[in-house]
Order: sequence, then C-alpha cells, then structure tokens
Amino acid sequence: MGFASAYLKQRALFPDLIKEAPSENTEIIVVVPSYDEPEITGLLDSIVLCREPACGVEVIIIVNAPDGASEESISNNHKSIQNIKTWKKEHSDCFFRLFVIDVTDEEPDGWSVGLARKTGMDEAVRRFDRLNKPDGIILSLDADCKVESNYFTAVYDEMHGRRNRSACSIYFEHPISGKEFPDKVYRSVMLYELHLRYYFQGLAFTGFPYVHHTVGSAIAVKAFSYVKAGGMNRRMAGEDFYFIQKLVPAGGYFNLNLTTVFPSPRSSSRVPFGTGVAISRLTDGNNEIFQTYNFQAFRELKTFFSLIDKIFLCENNDPEFAYSDLPPGIRQFTDIVEWRSKIVEIKRNTAGIQSFSKRFFSWFNMFKIVKYLNSVHVSFFKKEPLNESASELLRAIGKDFKSKDALELLGYFRSLELTG
Repeated sequence: MGFASAYLKQRALFPDLIKEAPSENTEIIVVVPSYDEPEITGLLDSIVLCREPACGVEVIIIVNAPDGASEESISNNHKSIQNIKTWKKEHSDCFFRLFVIDVTDEEPDGWSVGLARKTGMDEAVRRFDRLNKPDGIILSLDADCKVESNYFTAVYDEMHGRRNRSACSIYFEHPISGKEFPDKVYRSVMLYELHLRYYFQGLAFTGFPYVHHTVGSAIAVKAFSYVKAGGMNRRMAGEDFYFIQKLVPAGGYFNLNLTTVFPSPRSSSRVPFGTGVAISRLTDGNNEIFQTYNFQAFRELKTFFSLIDKIFLCENNDPEFAYSDLPPGIRQFTDIVEWRSKIVEIKRNTAGIQSFSKRFFSWFNMFKIVKYLNSVHVSFFKKEPLNESASELLRAIGKDFKSKDALELLGYFRSLELTG
C-alpha cells in the first residue's frame, strides 16, 4: 500500500494515464491544463530554459475541452497536441520528461479547468505513489504562462527536505507592457494586479494569519499534502481558491518569493470568473476608473480580529457579551444567531487561546472574508477608486509613498511583497 493508494482508489477519476514508469529520481512534476492553446509551446520554450534542479522533472499536459466546445477550439486542441509532439522530438535531450494526455473525448462530461487540473495532479500523485515519495512536489501551471529561469531550483531548494513546508503560493507578475497585446489589455491587467496586491496587503493589515495569493498557475504542493486535503476540485473556475482553503489550515503553507511565474494578460470568456474575465470586462469598459474595496472594510476586519482574546474570555461563555463590540459592518454580515452558534461551538471544542484562534479562523477564513467584503459593499460601504484605496492603505501601514499613479503603485506593491 502506497501513501496515496486509498485516495487514488476513492477519488481518482481514471486509472494510469501514463504507462511509462517514472524515473527513480523524479521529485518534481508540473501539471498544465490545456484547452484551445495552439501556442502552448511558448510555455515549453520557457521551461526548457530553466536551470535544471537536483532531481528529475516531469511535465504533464492535460488537453481537454468543455461541453459545447466549438469546432475551432477542438481543432486548436489537435494542433496543440501535434505542436507538443513536434517540440518534444526537437528537444529530445531536454532535462524534463514530457507527457501529453488528450482527454477531449473522455468521460466524465463537463470538462473544466478544475477537472483538468485535478486529472493531472491525481496522475502526478499516482506517479509519486509508485516511487513512494510523499514529499514529491507537484507544480500547477497554466498553458499561457512563462516562468523565471530559477523556477525549478527555487521551488526545489525551498521545499525539498523541509517537513515544515507542505505547499506554497509562488510569486507572480503579469506582463504590463509589450507588443503581443493592445495597450488597453496591458493597462487592464496592471490595474487588476494592483487590485490583487491591494487586497493581499489589506488582509495582512487586518492581522488575518493566512495571507496568500490564490492563483492557479502559481501553486506548489507536496503529494502527501495534496492527498490529505482531498485533492483538487472540479470547479469551472476558482478551483485554485477553494483548493488553497483546504491546504492552509493543515499548516506548512507559505509564500515563495524567490522566483516568478508570468501569467498571460490576455482576456478570456472560457470561465465564469477569474483573471481572464476581469481583463475582458476592464478592456471592454472604462479601465481608467477601477473601483475596489473601501479601505474602511479592512479597518473593520482589523478591529474585529483584535477582539479575539476578548471573545475567548467572554464572561459566562456568553458570546453576546462580545457581539455588541463588533464593528457595525461585521454585525450586519453576521447576525447574532449565527454568531452565538459559532462562538459557542468553537469554545466548546477548544481549551486555550491558540486553539480557539485557529478554529476561529477556520470559520472566518478567506472565503468568509470575501463574502463579507462583497456583502458590505452592497449596502454599507461604497467601493472607491483603486489608486485612492491603495494610497490610503500605504498611509495606514506607515509607508511614505506619495504617488497615486497606478503603474508606480503597482511597482511599489510588488516590492512590498518581495522585501516588506
């Protein structure tokens, strides 16, 4: 029995998809979902230029198509498969083994990026299970990405042999200039990335203990941790967000800032939400005025989280004692009935402040925070121009940065994540 035998029997959708045995030194497997990506060799060209890590590497590409895919998209899938095979012949001496798996016509119906990512990651787990390597590293990439030359060496050095590190979000930067896309696309992705980084720093400001980006093309996870979390989900979009929410509470999740993934800035309508959809909406509309979360909502969360000790120590185990001290937006979002039920449950199952805090943030997690932010911006706060909110946040954390230019703000927020 391997470490993943039970998981594969219960959760995997397919038997072995790759018949060739993995090399004994394999410790990194990259998984790439691919749909309608005839130019996927751009990713391979980027990967092949990377420095070789001190282990074997495999790349698994899962070519798939959703229900109702157009003839053109299916044709592009065939082109991408042929292009991958041609690339493989031309790079027979490259340092990684390359596998392409076509599931375009496979059951189950309803292929999505989540299902394709799950299929590839499950196959990676199966291969590490054959090698009895529960600490094997699974990397999640997208077909339109590029990576920095130290991508593999940085991941390997930061995760290999470190039992306290189970998974991570990898630093990313969208291209914000170039000739591949119209200027409006680059402007849109610049604003969207600034929004993501404003949200990231806003979370850090609140004192929330799990501050991580949730970008599907910039994730690494050890095989055993993947199995322990129940594997990837099948969602049409947001599969990365929900997957990370399962990984974080187990511990060992960190931010890896020593290398960079470069996701494409292109727009997309292939999934219901996410980066591509946001870029499409910004490009089609007025991308000069990007409205984002009001910074006062983060101030409320900061006040809320600062009350955790008091909530734990509330008299007579009566959570209503602390409820009246909660910020008004929190009270609007969480009524007294839910509050009483949750706090009583958490207190009943914890003995000290540390266990109480951990369980509290398992309830009021990142998903709950996003729901709160969306809720209070319907009737409580008004969204604000991105540059104004970002500047207000910087003042609140004591950063002396005066510019409200979006490009300069993005550069500063990037540096904040890299150097603090």
